[in-house]
Amino acid sequence: MMRWPLLFVFAADDFSTTMLVVSVVVVLLALVLLAVLVRYFGLWIQCKMTGADISLTELVLMSLRNVNPALIVRCKIMAVQAGITRVYPISARALQAHYLAGGHVLNVISALIAAYRANIEIDWQTAQAIDLAGRDLLDAVRTSVNPKVIDCPDPSRSAKPLEAMAGDGIQVLVRARVTVRSNLKQIIGGATEDTIVARVGQGIVQAIGSTPSYKTVLENPDGISKLVLRQGLEANTAFEIVSIDIADVDVGQNIGARLQADQAEADVRVAQAFAEKRRAQAIAQEQEMLAETQENRAKVVLAQAEIPLGIADSLRGRQLGILDYLNLQNVDADTRMRTSISAA
Repeated sequence: MMRWPLLFVFAADDFSTTMLVVSVVVVLLALVLLAVLVRYFGLWIQCKMTGADISLTELVLMSLRNVNPALIVRCKIMAVQAGITRVYPISARALQAHYLAGGHVLNVISALIAAYRANIEIDWQTAQAIDLAGRDLLDAVRTSVNPKVIDCPDPSRSAKPLEAMAGDGIQVLVRARVTVRSNLKQIIGGATEDTIVARVGQGIVQAIGSTPSYKTVLENPDGISKLVLRQGLEANTAFEIVSIDIADVDVGQNIGARLQADQAEADVRVAQAFAEKRRAQAIAQEQEMLAETQENRAKVVLAQAEIPLGIADSLRGRQLGILDYLNLQNVDADTRMRTSISAA
């Protein structure tokens, strides 16, 4: 008879425990839902009010993917309000993918809006590629709308102007300013400002070098800039050259005269060296002639030494008589006397 109350007591205890667990779970779910609403409800309302079309679930998943939902919502609202989503289909998933790839989402959206307002053709895929390539897309769009001026040569690297020499040998010092705008079609893989500065400097030096006189450059510097501009220096660069303006022209040294003077001095040194060579050759030849003269004199002395021997042999062989020998001595004495008298 006592079993039924015990069963009722045990059943009541199990029901209380179950209700407690359910209550705790419900409270936890409510807290989680409340936390989600507190964090994401404001963003979700913004999406609904602006037509950004991002669900509350998607906002929660963004946090789980380590994506900043506030940034994605802001960028999507900017794109929708600017109207670029009617031209370029930009989804929230595409924005998240670019964010996870390390791109600057806000910078890209701002650049697309600026390009759309300025009627510059650039799509979302190209904008992503430019941004991921490390180029500042927003600055490129601004430069495309508002061209910027580049000094040639760059004053931050060299305070000296460009040095060129005209056809008459006069040095011309030039400073130029190059106005460029961004070429968004070639910005990926295109050369930077340094290439523009180098090419313009080379073109100016070449143009001045082909000018017959420095006076022509001073009279018409605009002709130099036009000649350089026609060379197509912006090929394979990220810029389009709008204009090249000669900012300053000055006359330097007379390089041609200095080169001629240096050449004349070099010619003098060469002539002096050649003359010294000729003098050394003459001295050597003189010494050779002196040596040869001494050698011939020695031969004469040797020949004279053989004369007495020949006379003795002639006397012994009765080929020469005593009277003949005496006559020979008289002739020799007479010759010596006449030589001494002529020398005196």
